[in-house]
Amino acid sequence: MATEPNKSAGAQKDSKHGFVYLPLIAGWLVPGAGHFLLRKWGRGALLAASILGMFGLGLAMQGKLYGGARDMLDLLGLAGDLGNGLLYIVSRVLGLGADQVMVTTADYGTRFIVVAGLLNVIAAVDAHNLRTGRKA
Repeated sequence: MATEPNKSAGAQKDSKHGFVYLPLIAGWLVPGAGHFLLRKWGRGALLAASILGMFGLGLAMQGKLYGGARDMLDLLGLAGDLGNGLLYIVSRVLGLGADQVMVTTADYGTRFIVVAGLLNVIAAVDAHNLRTGRKA
């Protein structure tokens, strides 16, 4: 009988113990936190700086934070914004982000905020893949 090659016994053992979704949830809520939990300091710092920087620049350019979906494009924007986790929630509570785009740069700011959310989701999934051993 042929057996599958063992990638790493440590990674398989580690992925079976503990809550494997913690880096995914933490990484979604706080940018870079999933990687910090896994002691990937450099990667976590780069992701946190990139996501926080893009979100901050988007708000500085008076970008719009989507609050509701009136059509399909608004729904996609809201999905991207929700990817920012606590950044989105705190910004909405504090009343940050324009309700309507009033200046030309605000449209770019809106895109910065959405892309920051999408990057945050990708980073959280990456942290989960590292935790489960699918990625080294």
